[in-house]
Amino acid sequence: MSTTCPIKNRDSLETFKNYYLKVKPNLRNYTLIILGLNTAFRISDLLRLQWKDVYDINKKQFREHIVLIEQKTDKERVVAMNDTVLQVLSCYYKACQNSEQTSYLFPSAKNKSMSITRTQAYRLVKEAAVYTGLEKHVSCHSLRKTFGYHAWKQGVPPAMLMNIYNHSSYKITKRYLCIEQDERDNVYRSIQL
Repeated sequence: MSTTCPIKNRDSLETFKNYYLKVKPNLRNYTLIILGLNTAFRISDLLRLQWKDVYDINKKQFREHIVLIEQKTDKERVVAMNDTVLQVLSCYYKACQNSEQTSYLFPSAKNKSMSITRTQAYRLVKEAAVYTGLEKHVSCHSLRKTFGYHAWKQGVPPAMLMNIYNHSSYKITKRYLCIEQDERDNVYRSIQL
């Protein structure tokens, strides 16, 4: 059984992110990947998102936060939408002008009143991963893990990541980061006392 891993290499991450923008253009799929990478939501929570969760029709503007109750933990999660997410959502919203507030953000091509399935989400993530050369160990959960890995590399304390992920223990968060020997080696080499 293989373990899902984060996408650690920045060049690979850029290629992966842009697959549905430049190689096989599909704004829905591109938006799904960008939101997954930037919110660290589980795929089950991403697929439940509706336009009303990200856009206030009365104010005619995007919300500052996405607020949802996680399906797995039943805990509330409040996620600030960063500039990348807002930019992608803005383009996507313009392309989906006839979308109702109660329609899913990632609708099925066959039935617009339903979201794509977890299986379909897995297939589209896997397709981008294979194109990028990351066919092993990449799945929908890699989006969530990639967020944490890059946040950690930028200096976000693991305790904060534990809180963001709503993990019950640090051990789980540590496993998410997939810290490998080469990264431990870099620490030893950089500390010159």
